[in-house]
Order: sequence, then C-alpha cells, then structure tokens
Amino acid sequence: MRGRDLINAYLPDEVILEIFLLLDSKPSRDACSLVCKRWLSLERLSRTTLRIGASGSPDLFVKLLARRFVNVKSIHIDERLSISLPVQLGRRRWGDQLTLSSRKLHYMTEISGSEEGQGESYCLSDAGLAALAEGFSKLEKLSLIWCSNITSLGLMSLAQKCTYLKSLDLQGCYVGDQGLAAVGKGCKQLEDLNLRFCEGLTDTGLVELALGCGKSLKSLGVAACVKITNQSLEAVGSHCKSLETLSLDSEIIHNKGVLAVAQGCPLLKALKLQCINVTDEALIAVGTGCLSLELLALYSFQQFTDRGLRAVGNGCKKLKNLTLSDCYFLSDKGLEAIAIGCKELTHLEVNGCHNIGTMGLESIGRSCQNLTELALLYCQRIGNCALLEVGRGCKFLQALHLVDCSSIGDDAICSIARGCQNLKKLHIRRCYEIGNKGIIAVGEHCKSLTELSLRFCDRVGNEALIAIGQGCSLQHLNVSGCHQIGDAGIIAIARGSPQLNYLDVSVLQNLGDAAMVELGEGCPLLKDIVLSHCRQLTDVGLAHLVRNCTMLESCHMVYCQGITSTGVATVVSSCANIKKVMVEKCKVSSRTKRRAGSVIAYLCVDL
Repeated sequence: MRGRDLINAYLPDEVILEIFLLLDSKPSRDACSLVCKRWLSLERLSRTTLRIGASGSPDLFVKLLARRFVNVKSIHIDERLSISLPVQLGRRRWGDQLTLSSRKLHYMTEISGSEEGQGESYCLSDAGLAALAEGFSKLEKLSLIWCSNITSLGLMSLAQKCTYLKSLDLQGCYVGDQGLAAVGKGCKQLEDLNLRFCEGLTDTGLVELALGCGKSLKSLGVAACVKITNQSLEAVGSHCKSLETLSLDSEIIHNKGVLAVAQGCPLLKALKLQCINVTDEALIAVGTGCLSLELLALYSFQQFTDRGLRAVGNGCKKLKNLTLSDCYFLSDKGLEAIAIGCKELTHLEVNGCHNIGTMGLESIGRSCQNLTELALLYCQRIGNCALLEVGRGCKFLQALHLVDCSSIGDDAICSIARGCQNLKKLHIRRCYEIGNKGIIAVGEHCKSLTELSLRFCDRVGNEALIAIGQGCSLQHLNVSGCHQIGDAGIIAIARGSPQLNYLDVSVLQNLGDAAMVELGEGCPLLKDIVLSHCRQLTDVGLAHLVRNCTMLESCHMVYCQGITSTGVATVVSSCANIKKVMVEKCKVSSRTKRRAGSVIAYLCVDL
C-alpha cells in the first residue's frame, strides 16, 4: 500500500477532529497541522483557546486569527506579554489583504521576549476588541489583562456580539460605567467577572451590571477600585443570589457592604477580604448567613478579633480552607474555635498573626484530622509542641511551609516525619533551629516527598541531603544559602533523584565541579538551575552539567567567579531549549550575544 494516503481516504473530518482534540500538547498539534492542507484546516477548526500578547499590533493579530480559528471559545490577551514578528507583513500575490505565514501563526500567540527596540509596540484598542467580538461570536471566556487602551466603547461592541460570554477578566483596564452596564445587558450568561484595578469604575456601572446579569453571576473580584462603595455590594447582595466567590480589596468598603452580601448570597463558598474598615460585625454575619462557605481568606484586618472568628467556627461547618494574614488581634482562642467547629478543614495558613501561638495550633492538630496543607509564616510564638500535635493528629498532611518560625526545631520536624508519612512538599526558610536531625527523619519516613526547599537553614548539612537522596526521589530542590551543604549532599541527590527538574544551590560556598558532573549524569530532566554566588564552580563543571542536561531551559549563574565567557557560551550552544541565562554582562562575548541575545538576562548591568 506504499504511496497511498489511507487516512485521508477513509477517515471523515469528524473523526480526525476528535483525534486532534485528544492531543494535549501544542507541539503535537502544530506538527499535525503541517502534514497536509486538509489537516491544517481541520486543526484550525479544533482550536478553542488562544493566548496573545497585546503588543506588536494586536489589533491586526486579532483580525488574522479570527479568520483562521473560527471555533475559539477562550482568548487571553495580556499587555505585559510581548510578541516578536516572525515574518514581515506584506501583500499576498493574489490579494490585497495583509497576512502572516500560516505555519508561523500557530506559535505566534505563544512567543514572548522580543528584543528591546525591535519594531514599534502597540496596545489593543477598542477597534481591535470590536474586531475580536465580530470574529469570535462563540466566545465564552475573555481575559484582557492590563489592556489600558480599552474603554467603554470597546466593551459595548463586545457585549453586543459575544452574548455567550461566561467569563470576563478586565484587570488593569480603564473601562467606564457605560461599558460595564452594556456587559450586564448583553451578556446574560456571565458567571465570572474580575474588576481588579479598574480605576475608572463607579457604583453606577457595577449596580447596572448586577441588575442586568446578576442572576447568572457566580464569581466577582473587586480590588483597588476607589470609587466602588457599599452601594455596589448592596446591589450584589440584592441581585446576585447565585454568587459563590467574592474577592474584595478595598479601603472604602465598610461593614454595611459585606453584611449585604452575607445576608443576600446564601450560596457563597469562597470569600477573600482585605478591607481595613470591616469589623467583627461583618464576620458574624458571614458565620450566620454563609453556611456553605468553604474558603475564607482574611488579609490585614486591624479591627477583627476572636469574636468574629468564633462566629465563623460556629456557623461555617463546611469550611476547608482558611488564610489569616496580618490579623494582629486574633489569638489562640479564635483558632481553637475554628478547630472545634470546622472539622473538615484541609488547608490552613497563618501569616504574621503575632498573637497566635502554640495552643492554637495544638487544637488544630487535635481536631482537624483531614488537614493536608499547613503554612506558618512569621509565627514567632508557635513552638515545637504545636507541630508535635499536628504530627500525631494530621496523618494526611501533604504540604508544610515554615518561614521565620524561630521557635520550631528538629523535634517538631521529626514528629511531622513520623506521623505525616504522606508528606510531598516541605518548604522551610530561615528556621534556624532546624538542622540535620529533622531532615534526616524526613528522608527516612517520607518516601513520597517530591519538593524540598531549605532556604538559609544554617544547621542543615550534607548528612541531611544524603538521607533525602537515599529515601526520596525529588523533582524540586532549593537549598539556597545552606552554607554547610557541599558536593557530598548534592551528589547524593543527583544519584537518588533522576526526576529532578528544578535545583537552586545558590550561595553554597563549598559546592564545586564534582557535584555538577554527578548532576549531569544523574538528572537528565533538569530544566531550571540556579548557581549564583557559587564561587568554586568553573567552566569545566558547567560543561559536564549541560552535556547531558539537554532539556535545560533556565540557568542563573551570577557572581560565579570561576565561570567565564567560555562557560556562558557552552550553556547557550549546548542547550537547544534554553530560554533564560542570567549572568554578568562582562561575561557575554559578542559572538554569544549575536547568537542568543534574546535569552541573556543581566543582573546589575552597570556594575
């Protein structure tokens, strides 16, 4: 049958489209589109998502993409992402329309990082948004991140054409009330709306939106909108009965607005508040009215006490995720109320709450047996006994994060290791009482550990990493600033963790080329490595590393005295997938700059 195209001869379009939909990687889809014209056409029909950088004439890109990908339902445009033109725009021989190489158009929407100064940059305008609305009438999800040239006029065009829109992200867009009102009138299926940093909005726009599509709205985010007041939240409480998620960051909102939502949105499942003028009264209303609440995040509360948290514990029995950040007036009693009342709690983060101590965490360990993730940040009053109780009671714990917890030491980590053997992630930073003993226990008992971060833990040395290398197969390791770790520890990791893809060994003064040789031989999947401030590393070790680590995408090697321009050139020439190399400017030769200038990043250029 040689020479016959049986696939195109016997398979109908519908079957090939179904096959394309099963391809989960973009390179595979791109490869299929190059087989023949029919597959190119069908692959375009199968595309449902586009990601575009809002620079390099995005208005034109939108028009071209609309002609090629007619079934797109999700578009993400981010003005912070830049795009380099792969080909020159020009006239086709058989027509007057501007076009791009169709083969390169597939990856155009994914490329970022054009060199500074190449070509002129433009922002997505109302005309481009109107073209998007005209070309993608089936659109269901649209993100316009920091598209500062979009105004109400563009939103009005969008609302008229994209009536199936379910999700709209306007973060950083200076849109006005008329545009938001138009969305409320035209997009009756809207479920998700993000208005973070939309400084041009007032209560008028949000009230009109709530009146127009409040029945379908399920998620709302409002932050840094200085003209949005309690009036808007009162409208949300009155008309958005199906609201499930509310994220609110405001210095203007008071109790009245939060009370309206708590009383009017009984289906609320997630509530994130950063409102310095909200007090216990609002949280008591949440505990009374939001009985389906599963996630509560409270940030920078200066008027919120144990009384409010106790009401949440008494009423929100389904609470699973709790974040308390910089809530200075909370104490152990509030956390005890959560532990007693919220038995289904799985995630807890306590950050900078200086009056919460050991007793509060002990109650969590005794009562919240389903806890899977615990983060303690800047908690000076939480000691070993707290984690001893967590180790005994929380057998399903999978992730533990400790930052600047000066009262937590080896005994606590040993308890966690023995009791929480399902642990997969352990992140520790600047906890100076934790040393080899605790980490050795982790290596002996936590065989499922894949992520380990021990940043600036001065008492952790080679013995700890040898135990980890023998007991765990890591994918992610960060030992930045652990001065006692040298070649022996990293060699043990290289031999025991063949799946390692991220490694940060910066500021390790005792690390040399021997470790690089072992990493090159034992960790072929390595993609990101940070070697900065490792003074004993040389070009020789770097050459051994990149010889086998061909998948390397990022390499940071700032202030490595033994690495020269030769080492930098070796990395660039040996790693076909390299995307970022951070190094001093003086170590980049003119040839390397010509060859790979777009991937070179400089730190302290003028030094």
